Amino acid sequence: MSASASSDGRARPYVPDAVETPRMPATPRHALPPLACDAHCHVFGPYERFPLQHPSSYAAPDAPAGRYLRMLDTLGAVRGVLVQPAPYGTEPAALLDALAQGGDRLRGIAVADPSVSDAQLQALSEGGVRGLRFVEARDPAGNLFPGSVGFDQVAALAPRMKRHGLHAQLWAPCDTYLRHLSELAKLDLPLVIDHLGSLAPARGAEDPVFQLLRGLLAEGRLWMKLTVCRVGAAPGYENARFIHDAFVAANPDQVLWGSDWPFVRMGAQAPAADALVDLAYEWLGSDALRRKVWVENPARLYGFD
Repeated sequence: MSASASSDGRARPYVPDAVETPRMPATPRHALPPLACDAHCHVFGPYERFPLQHPSSYAAPDAPAGRYLRMLDTLGAVRGVLVQPAPYGTEPAALLDALAQGGDRLRGIAVADPSVSDAQLQALSEGGVRGLRFVEARDPAGNLFPGSVGFDQVAALAPRMKRHGLHAQLWAPCDTYLRHLSELAKLDLPLVIDHLGSLAPARGAEDPVFQLLRGLLAEGRLWMKLTVCRVGAAPGYENARFIHDAFVAANPDQVLWGSDWPFVRMGAQAPAADALVDLAYEWLGSDALRRKVWVENPARLYGFD
C-alpha cells in the first residue's frame, strides 16, 4: 500500500493496493441466547468510499458492513459492537455508515483526540457510538502506531466523554497497564479493557498485571473483553482458560464476549468465529452466565434497548 502526501505534508487518504478476504464462520454448534452481542469486531471499506487515513501495519481486510452483518447473522448474534481500527485514524465515516446500516442492532467505538469538538462528539453519540478507543502500542522507536490516540489523552477528554455518555476502551501490551491503569481508574469514567488485557498465559496467576486487572475488575472499576484468540494458543486456547475463568469469577456483571472478526494480523491462522462461540459456550458453563455475558452486560454498557 502507498499513500501520497498533500501540500501540507500530511498523508492523503488512499485505497489499498490489495485486500484480504476474511474468514467467514459456519453456524455454531451451540445456539447463542436471544439478543446475543458480539462486542468486538471491525469493518473496513468499501475502500472506494472509505479510504484508509494512515498506512496499515497489516493486510487490509475486505470487510465492509454487508459482509460483517452476514457474519453476525451466521453466528446468531442479533447485536454487535464495531471498533474503529487504527488505519482509519479519527475519521469515523466507515464506522458511522456501518452503524446506520445495522440500525439499532449495532453500537460503535470511535477514535478521537482532544481537538474533537463537542458537536462532533454529539454526532458520534447520535450515530450509535458509545465509547472512544485509546491504544498504547508503540513501534521500536517509541512512536504510537499511526492512527492511534494514546492513554495520555484520556484525562483531557474524560469530562466531555462523560457528558456525551462515552466510555474509554483501552488496548496495550500487558505491562503498559501497570504504568497507567491506577491513574485512569481515578477518572470516574467506565474503562473497557481489550483482549483479556493482552496477558501472557505463561506468566501464570502471579503475574502482577493479571493481579491488577483482576483486582480492578472485582472492584467494578473496569470491564473486560473475553477475546481469547488474542491471548491463548490455538486451536483450543486452553492455556488462557485460567485467565478467562478468573475474570468471569471476579465480576460476571462486567465481562463481555467478542470474536475480533475479521482477525487482522492473523492471516491463515485466523480462527473460525463459530468455533470461538462454541468454546465460550462451553467455558461459561450455565445458561444464566451465558445470558449475562452475551446479552445483559453488553445491553447495559452499550445502551441496547
